[in-house]
Amino acid sequence: MASAKVDWGKFAEEQDELASKVTDINLDQKSKEQKETTANDDSKSDDGADGQISPAEKSLLQKIIRKGLVETTKDIEVQRKDPSSPLYSVKSFEALSLKPELLKGVYAMGFNAPSKIQETALPTLLADPPHNMIAQSQSGTGKTAAFVLAMLSRVDTTKDYPQVLALSPTYELAIQTGEVAAKMSRFCPEIKLKYAVRGEEIPRGTKITDHIIIGTPGKVLDWAVKFKAFNLNKISVFVLDEADVMIATQGHQDQCIRIHKLLPRTCQMMLFSATYESAVMSFAEIIVSNPLIIRLMKEEESLDNIKQYYVKCKDKDGKYAAITNIYGVITIGQAIIFCHTKKTASWLAEKMTKDGHAVAFLTGELTVEQRISVLDRFRAGLEKVLITTNVLARGIDVEQVTIVVNFDLPMDQDRQADCETYLHRIGRTGRFGKSGIAINLIDSPHAMQLCKDIEKHFGKKIHYLDAEDADEIEKIGA
Repeated sequence: MASAKVDWGKFAEEQDELASKVTDINLDQKSKEQKETTANDDSKSDDGADGQISPAEKSLLQKIIRKGLVETTKDIEVQRKDPSSPLYSVKSFEALSLKPELLKGVYAMGFNAPSKIQETALPTLLADPPHNMIAQSQSGTGKTAAFVLAMLSRVDTTKDYPQVLALSPTYELAIQTGEVAAKMSRFCPEIKLKYAVRGEEIPRGTKITDHIIIGTPGKVLDWAVKFKAFNLNKISVFVLDEADVMIATQGHQDQCIRIHKLLPRTCQMMLFSATYESAVMSFAEIIVSNPLIIRLMKEEESLDNIKQYYVKCKDKDGKYAAITNIYGVITIGQAIIFCHTKKTASWLAEKMTKDGHAVAFLTGELTVEQRISVLDRFRAGLEKVLITTNVLARGIDVEQVTIVVNFDLPMDQDRQADCETYLHRIGRTGRFGKSGIAINLIDSPHAMQLCKDIEKHFGKKIHYLDAEDADEIEKIGA
């Protein structure tokens, strides 16, 4: 851990001081962000490379695209303050002594046995007396189901006030958590859940009687402190999800700490994060005292399972001909095609659609809702080809993708080979031990040089492929 710690407490105190002076002014952060986004978009040329998405949006898209659990080969690392404390793990959900209705909900969601993170985390989360926990693992490993099951198990339905509070950094991520909770508790109609997110309003003087509140920090602070709609001192379980995203989101760290200061000392604290950086842990140490720390290391992206090829083309139309030749010969589960600019991606999507291909199109210009819709359709197999820019290059895994095409090879601002982005792009296939194919389309001496530089960087051969030779194409798909 880094020795230089972020002073989150100072942030919280400044926020408290500010809040005491300004009580009736609400800044519309969303409209401000939208204005900034519009201004940024206006300043970009249509020919420019598409920008990166925010950490919150990347996390959301990851949740959307991956509905099943990831098979992971990594071991779990466990740290605990008290070495004498026993650590249990379970191999079945029955071993957790859950309420029958909750167990039924777990199985109805398709969970047959606990994932690695669940088998280690759940016995501790459900133990009496309650234990605090910090858990880190990549998306798709079962973190959300683990803490939601713990949340639902702790509810006392004879008490008509909020007992569980779960915070997410954005509206969309809060809704995702709520959907998991609603599905898991479908056979427990007595458990009531409420969203504290934008668009949800309560009249002044209202007292919330729902057992679980899932929301974003700003709205929760408003309801608890300004409207006094529920008492934070009666919360017995506090979950902070997407801690790494929370830290990256302006204002959320201090809001979380202000909420945390109003919780009882006996409250069970759970913090979940995809990363385990020093800033995350400095933040976690304020929120979670004497935690059990569980880490599931991320599966590294590798080129070992990916066959790499390059195809020489005359121009943009030649590239298109190469794609259609390849697509027509080998059996493809699903494919992602990466373009450097929105303009090229749009041209390609239009051309493929006209030729009768079912194509999804994703760029940085789309709203969050539009991106969710595109990814939902692609994941469901309604479109076999997804055309995108670098928006989707990092962090999004689609298990059924068998081929990645670099319509344009990735390059940095100096027009040099961007090897890291190349790894992230073609790492979308060949995930979790499966084999994949990557095809790079070359239409200039500069593109050829980029290809050679990438080959040299990774020390992995990129083989020549004649896209007009059907027999050769068949071999790569074998």
